[in-house]
Amino acid sequence: MRLRRSRGLTCYWHAGMFVLHPYPHGTPTTLHPAVSEILSAFEDWTTPQEAAKALDHLTPDTVADAVAALVEAGVLLAEDDPRAARDDEIARHWSTWSPEASFFHYTTQDVYDDLEQATSERTEGEEHEGQVGQEGPAAVGVFTGYPDAPRVLLPRPPADLSVPYGQVLYARRTVRDFTDTPVPLEALATLLAASFGPVHFIDCGLGALYLRTSPQGGARQELDAYVGVRNVTGVAPGWYHYNGLQHSLELLTEGLSRDEAAHLCADQEWAGAASVLVVLAARLERMSVKYPTPRCYRVSLLNAGHLGQTFALTATALGLGPAQTGAFRDSALAERCTLDNTGHTPLYVLAAGPPHPEPTEAPPTATVGTFGATRLVTPGGRRPPGG
Repeated sequence: MRLRRSRGLTCYWHAGMFVLHPYPHGTPTTLHPAVSEILSAFEDWTTPQEAAKALDHLTPDTVADAVAALVEAGVLLAEDDPRAARDDEIARHWSTWSPEASFFHYTTQDVYDDLEQATSERTEGEEHEGQVGQEGPAAVGVFTGYPDAPRVLLPRPPADLSVPYGQVLYARRTVRDFTDTPVPLEALATLLAASFGPVHFIDCGLGALYLRTSPQGGARQELDAYVGVRNVTGVAPGWYHYNGLQHSLELLTEGLSRDEAAHLCADQEWAGAASVLVVLAARLERMSVKYPTPRCYRVSLLNAGHLGQTFALTATALGLGPAQTGAFRDSALAERCTLDNTGHTPLYVLAAGPPHPEPTEAPPTATVGTFGATRLVTPGGRRPPGG
């Protein structure tokens, strides 16, 4: 029997133990770190006997025992094992993003298959919530605030959002060309309130939670908005926190130039021309104290997307050009927003400004020739049994 090391394999230290974590098949297994030397002999299809010869400083029994444990854990795959073929397919499809993306994707799959474990986690979480003084959901603040920061109180009467929904929906485009006209303070106030402010409070059984105009997992509202103001009427350039409870901007660090804005967004020049940048930063404890499974980090990323879409539609309704990017300098941006970048970390950057009437960065409309050079349909996957 020939064996090969799984291509989907991540090894790490956790709780003082060396863990081999094969994915999507297999089981996380703790073994002595010396086993990594044995694994090195199985880069390609090899028999245990051939591997033992290459590891002649180890006894055959040591190699055999280790191989048996690694096969049981799914770390080593047999040549005739169907998992080996799928392992190759996954490695091929995910090669550009491996190991980070593939590891996260597959190790957070199927976490609800074990209903007993899921129920146990939920029950433990509910019991935890009921313990006064413990770090359960009720102990985590609903809003983030900086009480000692200088603040700009935003105007309450909203700017006009009466543009028909269908018109806004189909007019929304990502804008990369902005004018130098300042954004009116009223427009910024409406954009922030409609995208990130509370619109309704609910009783979660342990206290109040609030709802926004976007769906958020469990109404945990773990995403805070940090606003980089570059060109807004009546507001000095700088980095602010949007305090949704007070509807105010709390000044954290002063100044924001065109060059700095572009640099923080991975040297994208268009970001430097935007009037406003908004950093969506996750306060992880708001989510993790309620939902212990790592899959919920996926939910935080999805939540950021929900807020980004609402932001884009609202900006469009206000006559502003919206943009968004996942390309930014995480550490530098966190520092400017005074985030610790551990439990409070940036996930997404949004932008807005007056759109240029004659954009140069917008892609042209597709022509007949464009479609002639385009493969429009990708063949589907495997047919279901009996299909």
